[in-house]
Parts: sequence; C-alpha cells; structure tokens
Amino acid sequence: MKDPYRQLVRPVLFHGVTLDPEFLHHRTMDLLAWLGQADRGAIAAQTEPWLQRQFCLTDPRLAQICWGLDFTNPLGLAAGFDKDGLAARAWPQLGFGFAELGTVTRHPQPGNPQPRLFRLVKDEAVLNRMGFNNQGAAALADRLGSYWSTQRPRIPIGINLGKSKVTELADAAEDYRFSFQQLYPYGDYFVVNVSSPNTPGLRSLQAADQLGPILAALQEENSDRKPLLVKIAPDLAWPDIDAVIELAQAYGLAGIIATNTTIAKESLKTQTLLQTGNAVVDEAGGISGAPLRSRSTEVIRYIYQRTGGTLPIVGVGGIFTAADAWEKITAGATLLQVYTGWIYEGPWMVRRVLAGLLTKLEEHQLSSIADAVGLSHKS
Repeated sequence: MKDPYRQLVRPVLFHGVTLDPEFLHHRTMDLLAWLGQADRGAIAAQTEPWLQRQFCLTDPRLAQICWGLDFTNPLGLAAGFDKDGLAARAWPQLGFGFAELGTVTRHPQPGNPQPRLFRLVKDEAVLNRMGFNNQGAAALADRLGSYWSTQRPRIPIGINLGKSKVTELADAAEDYRFSFQQLYPYGDYFVVNVSSPNTPGLRSLQAADQLGPILAALQEENSDRKPLLVKIAPDLAWPDIDAVIELAQAYGLAGIIATNTTIAKESLKTQTLLQTGNAVVDEAGGISGAPLRSRSTEVIRYIYQRTGGTLPIVGVGGIFTAADAWEKITAGATLLQVYTGWIYEGPWMVRRVLAGLLTKLEEHQLSSIADAVGLSHKS
C-alpha cells in the first residue's frame, strides 16, 4: 500500500519547513475533531468508508478481552495526544483498538511556557515539557457527556488523570479523586499518571507512601470497579518498580502502563535544539520515541517476570514498526500504545503494524495475539 504521508507529507513537515510542532499538533487536532463530529451528514457517509479502507484492519486473531472490555486489536493511542478529548470520536476511524484521553487535571491549566515541544528527527524522538496543559476535568466531562449522549465510541476509551500544578503534593489524593468523580461515567478505564517529568514533584508520588493514599482514594470511589492502572517512569530503579507492583496488587489495580517519557538524554544524536540554541541535555522535559524503546521493553519484561504474567501490562515507548510491537508483546505486554511513532510514521502506521503482527502470528503458528503475550519468557 502506498503511504502518502511518508512519501509526501513527512519530508515537508520534518525537513522542508520550520513550523512549530505544537502549532502543527493543534491543526491536526482541528482536523480530527471535525472527523469525529456526529453531524457531518453526507460528508461522513463518504469519508468514513474511505477511512475504514485506508487505516483499519480487523481480524479476529488480533482481538482480546481484557478487564471485561473488548479490544478489536492491541494497538492504542497513548495519553498526551488528545488531552481534552477533542477527537474522542475520531480515533476508531483511524484503526486504533483503544484510545487514552488526557492527561487531565482537576484545575484547568495553561502548561509550561512555549516553546515546549521539539522534534529530534535524528533520534526519531520528541522532547516535550508541555506541563499537563488542558481545560480541566469538568470541561472534559462536559464534552464527553455531549459526545456520549449520541453514541459511545466502538473502542474502549481510557482517561489519564494527573495532578494540578497548583495543588500541593500533600493534597494530591483529593485532586485525583475530584477528576475521577467528574469523569467516572465516561471512561472505560482510568490511569493514575504520577510519572510525567513536567509537573514539579510529580514523580515523587511514585513512592509507595505517596502513591498508596492516591490509589486508596480512587478505589473508594470506584463503585463499578472500573479498571484502574498506574503509569510509571522508565527511570525508576528496580526496587522502586517492585514497590509499585506491590501497591498495584494490594489495591487491586488492573494493570501497569510501562512507560512514560524518560529524562535520560545522554545518548541522543541531537546535540542542540535549534529553537532555543541550548544543549539538549540541559533542556527540561521528557524524551519519547525510539530512544525509549529498549528501556520500556526492559521494564515490561521485568514486570511480567515479577508478576508471573498475572498483571496486564500496557507497553508504550518507541513503537514504530510491527517488529517493535512484537518485541513488547512477547516481552509481556497485553496491549500497546503509540504516540511519537504515529507522528513519525503517519496515519497508515496502525494498519501496517497490525498487518505485520498477523504475519508474526503466522510465522510462530499462533492462533491469537493473546498467545504471543510473554512468549519470549517461555522459549
């Protein structure tokens, strides 16, 4: 299949022009929000079948039931791309098996000063220090209430919760609780984000004595026992990951998302940011994309081994190809998420990766993607 994005669009956006990546992101979101509008009428009747043919691939071998939810395929959209749920109804049309909205905070907040989003093309990476810019939990609840009143998406929708910057660390549990209450009717699963490097002190909430009260507060509100997960940083030491696993088991969490962005910048090919003139190693923010690939897989493999495969893992970090996806699944990831890879590879990526996963299943004589989860531990 020809890929107009990789052939025509990417060379211009990544090498031919110097438009701000955040500006391009907002224009993309405008288009996706329009695609998801319910009142497009005749236009929708023409575009949706085309989108299905171009970007979607449905095969029963890719389907799984996890947490009682039906996933038609294991490849989802990671949090951070659609913070305010603007395109919540468009993601199924682009082939994703699920999508995660947010990160959303209790209070609306503008995020960090611009520029705050940078492409590191030599590294196939992104440096971001957005700082949880979003319209707040109440606004997202209003939007999803309006969207869902006509039709819920046909894929599971997760909601990623973060701490407001103005909230003291000591009050974090109540901050998360408020957002959880506001958004509870609209998420199929929820994620506690305590691992972004872009909110001061947030990563300290990964410590057991800090994370425990947050999980306890949310599970108190979780009357329908919706799946609740925690998203961890790739930079945690193994004993700290052990502590998170113990908390996940103690508080009945549905799984762990591994991993968020990394603050390790020493091995990057890109030395200087053109937008700022500063050395990349001196810039604040987290790195996503290819440099994160091996470490996130290492963390997935470790969690799978420590839990004996009993705690579902959502693998994220550096997935660009079917080979990348297969590596994470066989390391122990039940589901996958993409963000930076989708930016670099474009909208045809999802179908391409899913087709590649089907080929992998055939090569290994497996009947379903669930049979491949943790496969590298069994050989």
